[in-house]
Amino acid sequence: MIRGPPKPTLSSSSAASDVYKRQVSKAGDIITIRVTGNGFLYNMVRIIAGTLVKIGGSDMPADAMKGIIAATDRAAAGPTAPAHGLTMIGLKYE
Repeated sequence: MIRGPPKPTLSSSSAASDVYKRQVSKAGDIITIRVTGNGFLYNMVRIIAGTLVKIGGSDMPADAMKGIIAATDRAAAGPTAPAHGLTMIGLKYE
């Protein structure tokens, strides 16, 4: 039997990433959300997108994101945005 590499596990000490830049723009009915960082956790950008949609739709207050980040609790954030319409533009390695 051939086995692949072990699946990575995340612990609270290793599950961290830094977001360096975020940009939200709208052209017509298209909203573009760009997020730049050193790595992303599972569904991280989809959760950011879903939360921003809730904030933009007035379902959450405009200053809610600071509290959500400080809470470090997934339940504090908005819903995970569906995968359709989301596109990874590129990767850069240093």
